[in-house]
Amino acid sequence: MRNAPNIRPIEDSDRYWVRHLLEERWGSSRVVTLGTIHDAAALPAIVALLGQKRVGLLTYSIDKRSCEVVSLNSLVSNAGVGTQLLQSLQLIASDNGCDRVWLCTTNDNTHALKFYQKRGFTIARVNVDVIAEYRKIKPEIPESGEDDIPIRDEIVLEKKLTWQAEVESK
Repeated sequence: MRNAPNIRPIEDSDRYWVRHLLEERWGSSRVVTLGTIHDAAALPAIVALLGQKRVGLLTYSIDKRSCEVVSLNSLVSNAGVGTQLLQSLQLIASDNGCDRVWLCTTNDNTHALKFYQKRGFTIARVNVDVIAEYRKIKPEIPESGEDDIPIRDEIVLEKKLTWQAEVESK
């Protein structure tokens, strides 16, 4: 069995790599969620390492009691990179007083929908036909995605941080 990745906050020396990865994987470092545009390369982030090699990135934004996963990239399949990044983020969110972690994906991204639901996320909302509007502010969003499925809808997934609620109820 492979070693689990080491997770750490990004450092200044990672910023070029972060921007390059986001541009390569997302078309740009700009990410649109719920109609808001984020420069994911400028956000707080954590990186996964196997040895000295960067193998994953998660960018996030904390607002009051809510933590948004803005982007998640695993560069190694089936090595626990995405899972470790999410678990680390949940600890960061809890330490910052958040009671939920949430994210947006699109209807074509069936791999992500399976991945997040297997890790306790539930579908909180579907914003039907909003991606056409998002293309006006981020034209890099393709017309179709995985398996040539037309990209139309934004799906919001969330996970309640139950240990935060348990601590507050005591």
